[in-house]
Amino acid sequence: MPEGDTVWQTARRLHDALAGKVLTRSDFRVPKYATVDLTGRTVLDAVSRGKHLLTRFEGGLTLHSHLLMEGAWKVYGTGERWKGGPGHQIRAVLGTADRAAVGYRLQVLELLRTSEEDRAVAHLGPDLLGSDWDPDLALANLLADPGRPLGEALLDQRNLAGIGNVYKSELCFLLGVTPWLPVGAVPADRAAKLPALAKRLLEANRDRVVRRTTGLRGQDLFVYGRAPRPCLRCGTSVRVADQGDGSQERPTFWCPSCQAGPAPPPGTAQRWRDRYPRATG
Repeated sequence: MPEGDTVWQTARRLHDALAGKVLTRSDFRVPKYATVDLTGRTVLDAVSRGKHLLTRFEGGLTLHSHLLMEGAWKVYGTGERWKGGPGHQIRAVLGTADRAAVGYRLQVLELLRTSEEDRAVAHLGPDLLGSDWDPDLALANLLADPGRPLGEALLDQRNLAGIGNVYKSELCFLLGVTPWLPVGAVPADRAAKLPALAKRLLEANRDRVVRRTTGLRGQDLFVYGRAPRPCLRCGTSVRVADQGDGSQERPTFWCPSCQAGPAPPPGTAQRWRDRYPRATG
């Protein structure tokens, strides 16, 4: 699932390509909206809200989309070949005189009244890259369930919006605790720094092509995707295991030496043993 900075970049590309222009093509390839035609409407703007995308049109309509794990919006110029995937994966096309925005593999796509956007995003916590950012509320949300593992709490968009699996692993490393440590057990001084640290990471990367959390040349991330390579700080092999609420497990990376707290429950590394045999022990 894309991180909040990726979705912010997508919204900016859509806005730059479409905002202020009249649609000359409108094509929704999902049954519910197959007969909807927005041709002739002006695109007002495109914004992100956490990991959600809102594209607004004159007449009070908003197209709400979510990339989930595999979705993407691609922008093409006139005559440019569409290369985002085979045609059967296209879910939406918004075209102007000189641009085409093509949505691929969008599992969430709905047309709303702009006045009813809250129906799609009101459940979200403060947006790390949004005008509603409130670090005190974000921290209060995280601490509201002190027994919950920190990694799960960070991924819950109701607490704060924009953190995905990459930032979850990187933030836990930077805080020096494992993702399985209960939120309430995180030292108070570290917990207090968490919202500002998360915001700083996303803001630093929202304009970058390659995400970077380390500041080290040639080494972009501290732990995510690095199993079983040595930890950049201590040299211990980075580990990997699954973390989730049972309905959705995500690969989680950590350094067992640099990060204090409980190890993952037994069996959660099982599906990674073939791929990372030296990083699941």
